[in-house]
Amino acid sequence: MSEKKLNENKSKSWVNQLLVNNQILMPLVTIVLCLLIVLLFTKVSHLFEPIMQFVGIVGLPIIISGLLFYIFNPVVDFMEKKGIKRNFSIMLLYVIVIGLIVWGVIILVPKIEHQTKSFIEDWPVYWQTIEQKTGEFFNAPLFEKFSEPIENAINELFSSINQIAKSISKNAFTGIGSVVGAVANIVVTIVTVPFILFYLLKDGKELTPYVTQFLPTKIRHKTIVVLKDINKQLSSYVRGQVTVAIAVAIMFMIGFSVIGLKYSITLGVLAGFLNLIPYVGSALATIPAVILALVDGPKMLIAVIIVFVLEQTIEGKFISPLVLGSQLDIHPITIIFVLLSAGKIFGFMGVIIGIPVYATIKVIVTHLFTWYKEKSGLYEEDLIEKG
Repeated sequence: MSEKKLNENKSKSWVNQLLVNNQILMPLVTIVLCLLIVLLFTKVSHLFEPIMQFVGIVGLPIIISGLLFYIFNPVVDFMEKKGIKRNFSIMLLYVIVIGLIVWGVIILVPKIEHQTKSFIEDWPVYWQTIEQKTGEFFNAPLFEKFSEPIENAINELFSSINQIAKSISKNAFTGIGSVVGAVANIVVTIVTVPFILFYLLKDGKELTPYVTQFLPTKIRHKTIVVLKDINKQLSSYVRGQVTVAIAVAIMFMIGFSVIGLKYSITLGVLAGFLNLIPYVGSALATIPAVILALVDGPKMLIAVIIVFVLEQTIEGKFISPLVLGSQLDIHPITIIFVLLSAGKIFGFMGVIIGIPVYATIKVIVTHLFTWYKEKSGLYEEDLIEKG
């Protein structure tokens, strides 16, 4: 081989190593291309406004229907395996759910309503007692040196809370338009969710084949694998979280009732809803219980802490590992970051659906990266080691 050809091969080899077969540069090029695509979409974003409005209308009913589908689908499958036709199973499930809702409206809701009204009426007394006991605590000899800055900080905190309350009361009527819009969305959701859920339960198994039939044949199998993985992740998470939330609500209701804490049913139901927020839900639910315990005295405060410790022990050692396990494979720090980010951007709904959305994105990105490693040839050593 001539010297000229050797130099050309060396030059090509150098270019390939620097540009093509480079595990750092190629991902950067891919990211730049993706950002350019995003920039292009922002320039024509007005074309997608009707689509976004449509998604804003149907988005909430579809999300709620999807969550309920993951909860109820195993029940329908179980009844179908027992020889009950699927349509009849769904109707029977609807009757049971409606019966539970009626029971809740007749038995549970009046108690919650009564306890909530009582709490609102007694709140000024509770607040005055908290202020008094807080002042007594920080006026102790131990805090004499820091009494003035602590007192100023407490006064600022109380004044800020009062200002927030006043602003809420002032703006209560200015946001009537938004309130009407929210009520309209709620009504639309209540009306449409049962129909969407019915057809999801009835024809949910046919949804994946129907969607994938429009895709090219080469990527059809991979897409089905990704969708099945997403479905597995979401179903496990939703069912697990709801089961744990119900268990937490029951434990708190029983525990608070045993120690004689006021508003035990309301606090238990609140704890169940807040427990849908991973890691911090139970702690948030304990805050109002601690406030009430501070008003009642040290014995009640100790009792509330004992109930919280017992609940956390039972949930953390037995219920959550048994029901949830580690199916999402997400680090707790990542979950906290996702909750903070989703809550800041999308509010309370973002906190609720942030983790499932993150799990979905993680599955898609993982499969895309696996495909990229196979096609690019930049990670042959990793693939050989795993093989």
